[in-house]
Amino acid sequence: MPAKQTPRHKPDILLPTSYNDLKFTQIRTQHHEKAPSVIILTLHRPGNHNAFTDTMRAEIEQAYAMFDADERVKCIVVTGDGRIFCAGADLDEGFGEGVNGADAERVQDHRDGGGRVALAIHHCRKPSIAALQGSAVGIGITMTLPMNIRIAYASAKIGFVFSRRGLIMEACSSFFLPRLIGHSRAMQAVTTGSTYLASHKIWDGLFAEVCDKAEDVLPRALEVAEDVVKNTSSVSTYLMKELMYRDAGSPEGQHLLDSRVIYELFGSPDNTEGVKSFMEKRPANFTGTMDKTNVTGYPWWMPIDTLGRPKVAPTGRAKI
Repeated sequence: MPAKQTPRHKPDILLPTSYNDLKFTQIRTQHHEKAPSVIILTLHRPGNHNAFTDTMRAEIEQAYAMFDADERVKCIVVTGDGRIFCAGADLDEGFGEGVNGADAERVQDHRDGGGRVALAIHHCRKPSIAALQGSAVGIGITMTLPMNIRIAYASAKIGFVFSRRGLIMEACSSFFLPRLIGHSRAMQAVTTGSTYLASHKIWDGLFAEVCDKAEDVLPRALEVAEDVVKNTSSVSTYLMKELMYRDAGSPEGQHLLDSRVIYELFGSPDNTEGVKSFMEKRPANFTGTMDKTNVTGYPWWMPIDTLGRPKVAPTGRAKI
């Protein structure tokens, strides 16, 4: 019989007083001045086109663990420093020693770094918006697929270049990409391994908007984020995302599932506030969180715990 797998659990985390003060080395985090509950995460490797490294992977995972647990965070906008969003994996670091290296981990124990980032973003119960102010290839684009919204510079070069590197698409992108743009366009993108402008029809469905000027991308993404945190319930958004990605497999099954979920949301704090604010013709003040909302059927799927969801340490809360 195979050895019993022990679930992996991340340790409890401490939340920062301000995300402006975190001392990351390859990313930057800061509060949006107009809406402090929006956090701007910037890929930050000046001179290296924000190429992805294991350090960047660890820092993004750490940041997203905080975002998920922190009730003060309502939305995340991810962008890049300089002209390039992310040039893909840093080839100077290589891809490790492979399965035959002296220090290699067992193949069944390996967790793709891009996939760890994608799942950290996907598992986060707060919406993310990608602001691609420049080109993105490889992990530079696959890390954005689990995000709720992508806004790009029209002339940015976008490429799933894996077939040109002797590799396969990673970061769970074989799950996300065909769902976002369809199998036909996804197959063309990965078969050619070419780069296409963000405005190219092959990416129809991938980008919610494209901007004619690179400098307009981040402001537009922040404008969308401001609207999201001002007018929507993060509980509703998260559950709708999960309903789409973790569906029951048939219209009838989905009817039973969404009937149960919506029934339990009737009268919830966010539902009560949403109706009341509408009737009173005022902005809503949604304060609900998944931890404080009773949805007894959640999760309705069988969770696969690859790394575990961290929790806030008992002394880890601070005010913004």
